[in-house]
Amino acid sequence: MAIAHEKAGVASAVSLRREAGNDGKDVRNATSDRFPRIRCPRCKASLETLNCDFCGLTMRVSRGIVHALPPDRVSHFARFIADYEHIRKAEGRGSTSDEFYLNLPFRNISGPKQQWDVRALTYSCLMDEIFWGDGSSGRAVLDLGAGNCWLSYRLALAGLRPVAVDLLTNDFDGLGAACHFEKQLPGLFPRFQAELACLPFEDDQFDVVIFNASFHYAEDPSRALGEALRCVKPGGIAVIADTPWYSKDESGRAMVAERRAFFLQSYGTASDSIQSFEYLTDQRLDALAERHSIEWQVLYPSYGLRWLMRPFVAKLRGRREPSRFRIYVAKKC
Repeated sequence: MAIAHEKAGVASAVSLRREAGNDGKDVRNATSDRFPRIRCPRCKASLETLNCDFCGLTMRVSRGIVHALPPDRVSHFARFIADYEHIRKAEGRGSTSDEFYLNLPFRNISGPKQQWDVRALTYSCLMDEIFWGDGSSGRAVLDLGAGNCWLSYRLALAGLRPVAVDLLTNDFDGLGAACHFEKQLPGLFPRFQAELACLPFEDDQFDVVIFNASFHYAEDPSRALGEALRCVKPGGIAVIADTPWYSKDESGRAMVAERRAFFLQSYGTASDSIQSFEYLTDQRLDALAERHSIEWQVLYPSYGLRWLMRPFVAKLRGRREPSRFRIYVAKKC
């Protein structure tokens, strides 16, 4: 799939540099051929600058990150972001070392090891099944739930053109952590603080949109998937990766209750200020497919024998079924 340099994208990049003020050095790294065509996240108007003349919204730039949350949505997510950052810090996430970020997802020295083991194997499957092959170089990829931007960094190294999106902007676990990749790339990829259900991008411009361990955080999963499909080009794909799947809805509900109780006891917050989607089931996937007129292709990364045996071990011990992870791919017609 060939990538055209859009005139609107060039105009936006130039305007972004102009509006960045003291952040001009950082923003210049978001070169014109990488910067997406944008639209106002509040009134949906097409924009060539970060100021919307229609509704008055201004998307400020800080440390090279475009803040594309309207003020009411900033308030809406404030408690969730505070709780999430508190828990992630308590778990020991992040580092002051470049080496830590540069080695993700293959070697992790902070946070839950098992989680990064899953991320590494999922990434390898994504590269083998989706990103490698003829025509892959130069494809535009929207990384939704980018976190510290490890996936966007890996994709940039592979010659793709990522755009990173997350709610978190901090320097240890959010979009600000991309500074650790700056010396390794000719220019940092664009980064946007935005919500899954209201993306600040024009239609039909990404070859791949991937929910990077993030779809379960969506408050309205149908709306979030609809936004992803809106932003992907005809013939492009939307991908859900590293969202937990259960064969039974009651297993998912039990997981949510256990996690909230653990968070409350361990960190002083249940982290439930917003009602997230939390997990997938076949019934939920079928409903999404029907709603958006898509078909799911399912990829099954190999996580090893021990991981494969987890459901059987849980059943023998009388426990609820453990989460399982697959990759769900939908093509936009």
